[in-house]
Amino acid sequence: MEVAVNTEQVSPLALAYVGDAVYELFVRHYLIKKGVTKVNDLHREAVIFVRATTQAKIIHELEQELTEVERKIVKKGRNAKSGQIPKNTGTIEYRYSTGFESLLGYLYLAGQQERLEEILNRIPELVDKYQGKTVARSEI
Repeated sequence: MEVAVNTEQVSPLALAYVGDAVYELFVRHYLIKKGVTKVNDLHREAVIFVRATTQAKIIHELEQELTEVERKIVKKGRNAKSGQIPKNTGTIEYRYSTGFESLLGYLYLAGQQERLEEILNRIPELVDKYQGKTVARSEI
């Protein structure tokens, strides 16, 4: 499937919209691959990955590993005015999570599959670190 588009013409919030879908699919695939098959368990574990708090922690952790262009994408996504912020999320966390999703959307739409996978494959390890668990590299 031909994916690459001119990302300069895509708003940060549109990048986040695509990034949200990319991330959701990654999380679901990871959990199924890990052996989680009951729908209630899938949902419960997926929520840990997709909540704004977790996404904000992930992008803070990855920030030093990002290129200058990637950091700019995160910043634009973070600073974009997205309207209503969910009441169970702080404004700062929500903005950082939007920056994280903007980055994923950018990488996907720009056709940078290898870099996208590199970042996504780090996430289970980081999430388990926040949860106080260890994850085997073979699970990723």
